Amino acid sequence: MPDRTAQRIEFGRVGRRVVEARFDGGDLSSDGGLMLLRRVDERIGLTRGVAAAFSDARDPARITHRLRDLIAQRLYGLCCGYEDLNDHDSLRSDLLMQTAVGRAEPLASSPTLCRLEGRATRAQAAALHGVLVERFIASQPTAPAQLVLDVDASDLPLHGRQELAEFHAYYDQHCYLPLYVFCGQSLLACVLRRSRIDGAKHTAAVIKLLVARLRQAWPATRIIVRGDSGFCRQRLLRYCERAGVGYVIGLARNARLEARVA
Repeated sequence: MPDRTAQRIEFGRVGRRVVEARFDGGDLSSDGGLMLLRRVDERIGLTRGVAAAFSDARDPARITHRLRDLIAQRLYGLCCGYEDLNDHDSLRSDLLMQTAVGRAEPLASSPTLCRLEGRATRAQAAALHGVLVERFIASQPTAPAQLVLDVDASDLPLHGRQELAEFHAYYDQHCYLPLYVFCGQSLLACVLRRSRIDGAKHTAAVIKLLVARLRQAWPATRIIVRGDSGFCRQRLLRYCERAGVGYVIGLARNARLEARVA
């Protein structure tokens, strides 16, 4: 539309670079959502929180890319569908990605990002879950009357010779079996696990940690755990009953249960 050519959206500055969205041509990109991701990140402080959860053992005198910038580059890439680290061989030179991260020069290479992920520890993984939970708590304007924690396991297909790759008969492929906990659309936990295990493994421990923190923030909020029959395990149910947590858990079909129902 002719009247839209004069419209523009200003996104501030990065160094000497002026950032704005316009409708009259110029350099084009299919990843315009990066700027919106940057605005959301600035508001909720996700990459800052993740950077604080990591310890940076690098020599400060040799650092070219700040830890927060590395995390933002990887996170923004994932949000835009670039799952593989080798995608950043070209993304590091993308002007829009550079601008979203907050730099006006080439970003980190894929080997640098690989080293970042490779040196992560179990303690840091636990701290990352704390970042998710704290952002969820901060997103609520008032204490909710009720929270429903949905637990589920899902397959993460593997290709090649990934570490601890195992075949899962139900999914009919080699995969990992991560455990997820959602509250509505908010992810509160994601535990990476091998696939030849009980799908409910670690669930009681994860729920216990989540409930403890949520009740610390909202003592009067009712909490309900919801899952399918794969989570009908004594350890989880006993914890819920002892802790006063409601639960809606499925029961696997079997002859004895069907007779009782009849």
